[in-house]
Amino acid sequence: MAGLEVAGRRFRTEEDFRAALRDQAKIEKIRAQIDMEQPGEVIRLYIDMQSGRYRFETAVGNDFDDEIYELAQTYKRQGYTKESKLPVEKKKKPIEKFTRKKETADFPKEPDQKAVTARSHTSGIDDQSDVETVTIDQYDEEMQSVILQELHKREKRRRLMVILCSTVAILCFGYFGIYCYFADRTENDYADLASLKGNTALAVGEPTVTIHRTGDKEVELTVLEEYQTLYNKNKSLIGWLKIDDTNIDYPVMQTVNNEYYLDHNYTQEYDKNGSLFLDKDCDIVHRNTNLIIYGHHMKSGKMFGNLNKYSSEDYAKQHATIQFDTIYEKGTYEVMYVFRSRIYNEEEIVFKYYQFFDAASEKEFNSNMQEMAALSLYDTGVTASYGDELLTLSTCDNSEQDGRFVVVAKRVE
Repeated sequence: MAGLEVAGRRFRTEEDFRAALRDQAKIEKIRAQIDMEQPGEVIRLYIDMQSGRYRFETAVGNDFDDEIYELAQTYKRQGYTKESKLPVEKKKKPIEKFTRKKETADFPKEPDQKAVTARSHTSGIDDQSDVETVTIDQYDEEMQSVILQELHKREKRRRLMVILCSTVAILCFGYFGIYCYFADRTENDYADLASLKGNTALAVGEPTVTIHRTGDKEVELTVLEEYQTLYNKNKSLIGWLKIDDTNIDYPVMQTVNNEYYLDHNYTQEYDKNGSLFLDKDCDIVHRNTNLIIYGHHMKSGKMFGNLNKYSSEDYAKQHATIQFDTIYEKGTYEVMYVFRSRIYNEEEIVFKYYQFFDAASEKEFNSNMQEMAALSLYDTGVTASYGDELLTLSTCDNSEQDGRFVVVAKRVE
């Protein structure tokens, strides 16, 4: 659908377009409230976003999230904290003398101050001999009343400012505490999940069996023992992805849509990191030619945040093997193609890797392999033949609008 573009991002459906507009409105509201040149405000905004206070629905929000992350990290490297505030240079205003008898005066700050000192300036040089001391008693009753009222107003404003600053400080400490809690929780959750892999503590009784229907037939499959505990905690678990010597060591989920696990974790709690998830059109029982796993490209490195390191051929050689186990069987894959692509409009006639699930013939399979090989950043020397099983890892890439970074591997075990 033409014209569905927001903040340089093009969207395929009206629903996604409206979600992007909502994100854009939310971002504009945030920008109106935050001074991006104040390090403390930017760092506090980053903490709020990490804690889940601001939630976005589309890549427009993810772009803003990346912008705030980079800016906050820059300020932190410069030594600023969430309490930092750059001084605003104020223009010095000349101090005016009090004039007697109903003329406007520049009032002192403290309400109990009985004398006001004003200093006149001659040729721009202060001179103590030019100082004139004027007491409030030298004014008539009406002016004295005006002066006292102004002094009381200033004192009230001062007290109110103290209260507001104290409240803001308390809230900031509170948000910081919440952020630390959620950050620690996310880190600990995945560490706990990794420890549960292979733990049969919750796999009580008979082995976990799932039933799949194919036409009139039912297929019974047994969940691998090392995943039974995890599967019993969340039936959306479909497998586990691990790449040695990297932080990619996560459960892989699957639901009936490709949206839920964009912002939910394994325990089904809101989490801006989301989860790794298998495309809804993939089938691990009646195996597709190509299984596609998606994950966010997080600046922190979580999920597929480090997947683009495969743009280096040397890195690919050192991390050529990918372990992807379904809950029913283990699998080892060897990296074959690494390329950049993007999400295309429906009417564009071009190779769309994210629509390649099955090859109906050897000719179709070879055609897809040729397209990937042409896009690949380098030649790994690994090739595939019709009948081989493939695994595709996909994440966002900011090198172009709606860009994607893709790693394709062939099953070898």
